[in-house]
Amino acid sequence: QQHAINSILEVDNSHYNTLRCFGSRLFNPLYTQRQHEIMDDDNEQTYVKLVSAEGTEIFLEKRIALQVDTMRAMLEGNFRESEESVIRFPDISDSALEKVVRYLHYKDRHASSTARIPEFPIEPEEALELLVAASFLNC
Repeated sequence: QQHAINSILEVDNSHYNTLRCFGSRLFNPLYTQRQHEIMDDDNEQTYVKLVSAEGTEIFLEKRIALQVDTMRAMLEGNFRESEESVIRFPDISDSALEKVVRYLHYKDRHASSTARIPEFPIEPEEALELLVAASFLNC
């Protein structure tokens, strides 16, 4: 059964952080019509596409992805991921990958905070799957 293609744009601090696209192909006017906005002035990719086990595509700022050891190795090494700026996670579900991306934004936002950092919410039923994902990603 073919799913309708939907996209959700999360806006944080007046810039685009995460773009989620459902479906077998990317369909998003932000990406297709304004692809130059996804690149910086030096024509470098500023976003990395993460693909979950179910095929959900999540765009993450490259500077945030590079903070994760496993992603950094893939993006800076001599791998297909470094050429395509696409990282596939065949063993990480949609929900777990989305939660990991939310955590990476949370971690980045609070990295230089001197105040007490609020707790990052994790539901008990998510814990085991997130532990496995975090262990693989080393984050």
